[in-house]
Amino acid sequence: MLDDAANHGHDHTAGANARALTWALALTGTYMVAEVVGGIVYNSLALLSDAAHMLTDVAALAIALIAIRVGARPADERRTFGYRRFEVLAAAFNAALLFAVAIYVFVEAVRRFSNPEPVGSLGMLVVAAIGLVVNLVSMRLLSAGQARSLNVKGAYLEVWADMIGSLGVIGGALLIRWTGWTWVDPIVAVAIAIWVLPRTWTLLRDATNILLEGVPARLTLNSVRGAISAVPGVTSLHELHIWSMSQDDINLTAHVSVAPEAATDEVRKAIEAVVEREFDITHLAIQMETADENCQPDEPAHP
Repeated sequence: MLDDAANHGHDHTAGANARALTWALALTGTYMVAEVVGGIVYNSLALLSDAAHMLTDVAALAIALIAIRVGARPADERRTFGYRRFEVLAAAFNAALLFAVAIYVFVEAVRRFSNPEPVGSLGMLVVAAIGLVVNLVSMRLLSAGQARSLNVKGAYLEVWADMIGSLGVIGGALLIRWTGWTWVDPIVAVAIAIWVLPRTWTLLRDATNILLEGVPARLTLNSVRGAISAVPGVTSLHELHIWSMSQDDINLTAHVSVAPEAATDEVRKAIEAVVEREFDITHLAIQMETADENCQPDEPAHP
């Protein structure tokens, strides 16, 4: 029953995320084309830098949408866990793409510092202002899903970074128009790249932790081990593993030894209740063993 409820909840969440991503993709893709044209026409590296980030947004949103569709496919004979980890692969790819864009912006900015070029500040300002509106609408669409899906979070972070970029481009355009300082344009471009890199690193770190089947960031192995060991009847605990297939699910497996006089089934139910209540883990497999079985637990229960 727990698995059925979890699957139903995941399907509902995935459907809502897909709709939000579709709208955000349509808005972002349309504006990206306008921004590329504007960057070329007005000779603005800041606009082109923002357009490059918009390109990664379009790629991120498209990949995220595909990932949700693929991730919704059920498990089969070859992939018994299903396809949900495809979302994590997509998030890692998006992070790598953002790093590549940042490198391009740095290289082009150095060239612009050496050879300043004229910039159409008014056109730059108009295009950036439209981009700000598009970014804000897209962020609003993605805000609900980004807390439950690493994939949607990646797309949200990229749109969020572009919103900051649009503000930077607007400020740069106003400064260039008032002062004529064209070197402000590559500075804004570099600032956008630097601003997005820490968030890109966070996304890559989280995706890598899931791909390596690490313990989810909000949990510690010791806290879970202590809670299980404190269940009456548990004498020892070993082979404890906690990992995620995607950001919004947690899996747990463990071997638990119980006292000979304890009711094994009752102890197992108590463990499941504690783990769900304290850590919100509903996908778990517990192998129960009696204390007099021939096993050598490597993680003794806490006194």
